[in-house]
Amino acid sequence: MRRRNFLGALLASSTLPAVSWADAGSPAFVAAAQEPDGGYALFGLSELGEDLFRIPLPSRGHAAAAHPHAPEAVAFARRPGTFALVIDCVSGEVAHRLESPEGRHFYGHGAFLQDGGLLCTTENDITTGEGVIGLWSRAEGYRRVGELRSGGIGPHELIRLPGDVLAVANGGILTDPTQGDGREKLNIDTMMPNLAYVTLDGVQEIVELDPDLHKNSIRHLATDGETVAFAMQWEGELPDPVPLLGLHKRGQTPVLASAHLAEQLAMDGYAGSIAVDGDTVAITSPRGGRVHLFGLDGTFRESLKRTDLCGVASGPYGLVATDGLGGVWSITAKGLTPQVKANRAWDNHLVRIG
Repeated sequence: MRRRNFLGALLASSTLPAVSWADAGSPAFVAAAQEPDGGYALFGLSELGEDLFRIPLPSRGHAAAAHPHAPEAVAFARRPGTFALVIDCVSGEVAHRLESPEGRHFYGHGAFLQDGGLLCTTENDITTGEGVIGLWSRAEGYRRVGELRSGGIGPHELIRLPGDVLAVANGGILTDPTQGDGREKLNIDTMMPNLAYVTLDGVQEIVELDPDLHKNSIRHLATDGETVAFAMQWEGELPDPVPLLGLHKRGQTPVLASAHLAEQLAMDGYAGSIAVDGDTVAITSPRGGRVHLFGLDGTFRESLKRTDLCGVASGPYGLVATDGLGGVWSITAKGLTPQVKANRAWDNHLVRIG
């Protein structure tokens, strides 16, 4: 990214937008879902999971990135998609359409830096297989202004940390959109996932797993601002009680956390989403039909069961989860408490706003 372009984008975006999330009903979360007619829509939800807005989507997405101030959500096409839609959540209109450059495709996640002035997207360099972070200037109509290396192969989710540092889940899985449906995993025997810390100056730190866990793909991330929690998906043979949660602080060795044997096997090698709320970390498994709760020190606390539970996020009143049957649940000391039951199938991710 050229320094002059970056500084210009930063200066142009230094003031907060005139329109805020309050104009869209002050949602606490955004989430996508499939509706009974087979179509897809993006929903804004209250802190209790009630609908505040609904915006139709042209096809199934993967996740959305919510702007920290403006009522805008960037909905990404499912991997190996080549477009993303910037949606005005007040008007319901598509404000901008992002097209990945030639030789790139999106991996389905994004995050904002510079107080919302710069959108960062996880991408694949199709020729080399290296992971890329695309940079898009909001002040210039989401024009692409540069890119960074992600520090690994197959970057999936990325999140902003204090100081405008990006934590990047490099899943380690090589794919090629020119082969089959573009989702075939080409390097399982040699894959090497990692957690990378990246700034606009480049990769600052890379954290790798032990060699015997090289098939444990790091996929999704959450943080309390200091500890980065990462959810993993096992690409080896099952059943296998491999850890599916990792906890890391900069400059330290990661802590890998597991439940007791029966519960760990019940997760079926798959953690679909992750959230941190206070001193609690939650990972979900739609395959296992449960959510596991841990302390930030990696101590297993509890397992709560619900069919097809996947989306989870920290809300104003604690952890909230969604399932593929239309349910929105709060996670409390009493367990899973139903909040809303809607006639839709929630997708895998529940995104906190702010």
